[in-house]
Amino acid sequence: MNAARSRLSGSITAVLFVILMFGRGDPVLAQQHTLIFFGGAAIALGMHEAGHLTLDEAFDASPGFKKVSFGPIPFFAITHRSTSPAREFTISSAGFWVQHATDEILLRSPRLREADHPLLKGMFAFNVLASVAYAGAAFAEIGPDERDTRGMAVSADVAEPAIGALILAPAAMDAVRYFKPQWGWAKWASRAAKVGGALLVIKART
Repeated sequence: MNAARSRLSGSITAVLFVILMFGRGDPVLAQQHTLIFFGGAAIALGMHEAGHLTLDEAFDASPGFKKVSFGPIPFFAITHRSTSPAREFTISSAGFWVQHATDEILLRSPRLREADHPLLKGMFAFNVLASVAYAGAAFAEIGPDERDTRGMAVSADVAEPAIGALILAPAAMDAVRYFKPQWGWAKWASRAAKVGGALLVIKART
């Protein structure tokens, strides 16, 4: 299967998130926070892509680039040559795995929400909102054929909406952890969802 992975960054939702977070107070400070916030989001996007590229190289899958679009919105995909279902699932999942690991590190601080760390908040917001965007596309089964969730679904031979649920669940739980860090059940529910999604690689091997 020739897999190119589309990037659904959730940028419109991120703009709304920034407006909600920084729309009050001193305009200069708000502008500085907004720029730093988007810098964090850009770093998280780069980390997501680096996860894909690292495994492309590890599996000698000859990565490349391809122009794709989601409706009127142009963006790019990273392509690679055909590979085994297990490797395809791993490569397609890599960006989400990077997001999950990053969120676990960020959420180690129970005071992330109250702290003045717009860079870290931008990274966290991208991870959550990108997962929501991918999950929405998976539920509706829309977007370029090269989207990550479709690559995961085809290689593991499961319905794409099921993949969407596996992507959405940890994002939702991590959002709960951000707003309610004292709720220990959300931490373990999030981690269980992340591990459960990764274990689908076993099905891709069969």
